[in-house]
Amino acid sequence: QVQLVESGGGLMQARGSLRLSCVASSSISNIDIMAWYRQAPGKQRELVASITSSSVKNYADSVKDRFAISRDNPKNTVYLQMNGLKPEDTAVYYCYAGASLWPRASWGQGTQVTVSS
Repeated sequence: QVQLVESGGGLMQARGSLRLSCVASSSISNIDIMAWYRQAPGKQRELVASITSSSVKNYADSVKDRFAISRDNPKNTVYLQMNGLKPEDTAVYYCYAGASLWPRASWGQGTQVTVSS
């Protein structure tokens, strides 16, 4: 299965921007869905944004109009552009890859995003 490595997290002030990257170990062009999830302390892991192999995108209501997911197939990379960051965006962000024919999905190790007030 594909291996995923996230990067780009860090400390950022409110209203700032970060771009997270998820680099896959193999082609992502035909993976059914790539996504970003996040998990804040004491909270359930939640879907932030997803993109299908046909580039259909979905966003959690809490990040709609602020975050943008994109894919660069030649680089085997999925990005999450995060603008207008809020303290409530603080979480560990995980890259996800799923395919209907896979026995299980792939998850990255996560990258910490901390937004100060």
